[in-house]
Amino acid sequence: MKSFHFLVFFALALAFSFASAFDPSPLQDFCVAIPEPKNAVFVNGKFCKNPNLTVAEDFFFWGLNVPGNTENRVGSNVTLVNVDKIPGLNTLGISLARLDFAPNGGLNPPHTHPRGTEILVVVEGTLYVGFVTSNPNRLITKVLYPGDVFVFPIGLIHFQFNIAKTNAVAFAGLSSQNPGVITIADAIFGPNPPINPDVLAKAFQLDKDEVEKLQKLFENA
Repeated sequence: MKSFHFLVFFALALAFSFASAFDPSPLQDFCVAIPEPKNAVFVNGKFCKNPNLTVAEDFFFWGLNVPGNTENRVGSNVTLVNVDKIPGLNTLGISLARLDFAPNGGLNPPHTHPRGTEILVVVEGTLYVGFVTSNPNRLITKVLYPGDVFVFPIGLIHFQFNIAKTNAVAFAGLSSQNPGVITIADAIFGPNPPINPDVLAKAFQLDKDEVEKLQKLFENA
C-alpha cells in the first residue's frame, strides 16, 4: 500500500512538472474562474474572480484516491480535474486526470485532445498505449508498467488498453486548463445530427447498411 501511495504522489508531481502550458500565459498571479455574468462578452477562458476574494477552495479538489466506475461499454473511467473542477486553474494552462481500467480489456478508446499534450504515468497494472501520427499515418505503441511514463502529442489520436487480468490505474497531466476530448468512434458514428451515411460509407469503404447499424449503435451511447 505504501508503494502504491508513493507512485500516486510521484504521478501527480510528474504530471504537473512535465506538462508545459499550451494555453496563453497569464498576466497576473492567478485568475480564479467565476460564472459568466449575464450578457457577458465572450472571453477565451473564464471570467476572473476578484483576487482579494479568493479562498483555498478555489485551488482545491478532493477524490482522486477514489477509483472510477469502469462498469460501462468500454471498461474505463476518466476522472478529469480541469478548470471546471478547480476554478484556480483558469489561465494556468494545466489539468489532471485519473484513469481507471477494468481487467481484461478495459479501454480508453481512440481519441484526441485538441488543446493539450498529455503525459501519462502508470501506477498500477499493465497498459498497451499508442498514438497515430499525422499523414502519412504511423502507429507508435508501448507496453507500460507501474512507474512508466508516456507522452501523447497534442491533437494526435491515441488510446490506452488494459492487457492484464487485474485493474489498472494511471494519472495524466495535460497542457491546458480545458484540453477537450474527441472520441473518434462517437464523433464519427454518434454526432447529433448524424453524418450522412453515404459520406461514411464512401470514406470507410463500407456498405451503407453497415454504416447505419453503427450509427444506431452509437446514437444512444
